[in-house]
Amino acid sequence: MSPADLLRADLRLITELVPHGSRVLDLGCGDGSLMAHLRDERGCEVRGVEVDHADIAAALARGLSVVENDLDQGLGGYRDGSFDIVVLSQTLQVVRRPAFVLGEMLRVGAKGIVSFPNFGHWRVRGYLASRGRMPVSKSIPFTWYDTPNIHHTTLKDFRDFVSANGAQIEQEIALLTEGWHRSEIRRVNLWPNLLADTAVAVVRSR
Repeated sequence: MSPADLLRADLRLITELVPHGSRVLDLGCGDGSLMAHLRDERGCEVRGVEVDHADIAAALARGLSVVENDLDQGLGGYRDGSFDIVVLSQTLQVVRRPAFVLGEMLRVGAKGIVSFPNFGHWRVRGYLASRGRMPVSKSIPFTWYDTPNIHHTTLKDFRDFVSANGAQIEQEIALLTEGWHRSEIRRVNLWPNLLADTAVAVVRSR
């Protein structure tokens, strides 16, 4: 199994979207798995931002450059256009000021890559309709009272969100991650807002 196969499905796709040798800032970088892969396999210059102390320690142990910072407070430590790519993976739904965070991403980076769980997936809709309870699934693994997700979005909502905040989607890739082998990436082309459980989008300023 290759190092890429150990990454989450959306992170494996993100690595394909990042050009070799790019300057990359990973927001909400976790333990630095994506950063380490981009550094080691694609020759990227990587930096990370994280708030969890255990994750920061794990990333630093990988020899990565990570700073502790609350994304809702902005990226004041970085100049405009400091990076080629800014990554926000599975983090948009947990920040309190998503529009502000998107603006900061596109201020410091030429492009942003955003991944998020699609709350419009048919299993999510069916779970709520049939059980009358907030959904719990592989892509949304938290109970309602213990979830970090405070902004639930669908692919359609995300498109409107990006447009309303002065940006545009350059590329949108819908994924199905549930029920497949970890090393597989299943893209959804038909009815993505209904059939995909995860989305990855490349965004840029207009």
